[in-house]
Amino acid sequence: MPDTHVPAPPSAPGALPLLGHAVPLLRAPGRFLESLPSRGPLVQVRLGPFRALVVCDPELTRRVLVDDRVFDKGGPLFDRGREALGSGILTCPHSTHRRQRRLTQPAFHPGRLPAYSVTMAHRIGRVAHRWQDGRVVDVLAEMQDLTASVTTATMFGDRSLDVPPTELAEDFDTLSRSLYRRTLLPRFLDRLPTPGNRRYLRARGRLRHTVGRFVADCRRHREDRGDLLSMLVGPHGSAEEATSGDHLSHDEVTDQVTAFFIAGIETVAATLAWSFHLLGGHPGVEERLHAEVDSVLRDVPATYEDLPRLAFTKRVVTETLRLYPPVWLLTRRVTTDTVLGGCRLPTGTAVVYSPFLLHRMPGLHQDPDCFDPDRWEPERARSMRREALIPFGGGPRKCMGDTFGMTESVLALATFARRWRLLPVPGTRVRPAPGGILNPRGLRMRTRLRTPCADG
Repeated sequence: MPDTHVPAPPSAPGALPLLGHAVPLLRAPGRFLESLPSRGPLVQVRLGPFRALVVCDPELTRRVLVDDRVFDKGGPLFDRGREALGSGILTCPHSTHRRQRRLTQPAFHPGRLPAYSVTMAHRIGRVAHRWQDGRVVDVLAEMQDLTASVTTATMFGDRSLDVPPTELAEDFDTLSRSLYRRTLLPRFLDRLPTPGNRRYLRARGRLRHTVGRFVADCRRHREDRGDLLSMLVGPHGSAEEATSGDHLSHDEVTDQVTAFFIAGIETVAATLAWSFHLLGGHPGVEERLHAEVDSVLRDVPATYEDLPRLAFTKRVVTETLRLYPPVWLLTRRVTTDTVLGGCRLPTGTAVVYSPFLLHRMPGLHQDPDCFDPDRWEPERARSMRREALIPFGGGPRKCMGDTFGMTESVLALATFARRWRLLPVPGTRVRPAPGGILNPRGLRMRTRLRTPCADG
């Protein structure tokens, strides 16, 4: 039990019965989170009916990330995540994480990245050539279609798919949007036959069925086709072998594929969409990006060999991840009585940390709300604290697909910037849409074919 002589962390104002702080977290999550640090390093909030502590201090956030045994993956968000995605590498508890990490890490070995990049470049180039000049496009939807195509190809290789990648992307988008809302609202609402609940259940069931069929097919053939699924199944991959701990079972592979899909489609699509939005409002940065891609790329698409010379493009992506980290809010569960920031936390306490909040702290970044890719120049970046940028998490649970995602994002941004400008549509209001992923709501832009590529 907490020591009664230790003052409890302050509570955020405005909690409602049953809903807690769901209303500000659904309507204006960024504004709500940024209001908390002034109250202290730890602030009590209510996520629907659940109480949680929001960590508002960089060093305390690092402690939560590094000590994954005490601050285990759990709490309202991950409990809901397991309902939707299973218990794969993204959502599993500490007790199974090391084994899952050991068995899934080879799929993201650096030696496989050049081959994955060929697939990425092919799919990105095809979309970049398909666009028409002068159209107004829903940028997020276009990027989700793109990343669904890339993720499907890198995950399943040349296997025949009887499900359009766009359908997979729609189902994952439904899960992503539903996950956050279901975290904040009371569980008894799950039983109501609302259109949202029906869409969620339909998307979850269809995805598990579709992914399960692909996994079963891969197990039957047991051959490495150079795709992610081949690496997850392994050269043998029978259910009997999985019980020895040397291979993932059918259900475990299904969980991994489902988790990798939502990460591969949703996070990269959001990053690219926010990048175009930021570039549209900062013409000087856009001009520098165009100058770099025009000097580096002879044609589109950008390739793996171009990456070392696309330094500014990478800085644009990095700065986008700082301002709008796709995975913007996460929860952990305390597994044993501990002390954090001078407060005693009993076993079972839910802890919340937010990359969005941390990335915009004045103590970590100069002019934190300013879009400044040059803050990631090597000399400037070396002076920054490690907690200043955590879009992929940190500690033992850091996302192992970070290099994969960055590579795809840089290749895609460079390819589109070489051929296209995306111009803001007057009167359009763009704002963050809180969900499992922080997406730009209302982002519509007009395509304009660039002169250097007019003959491409």
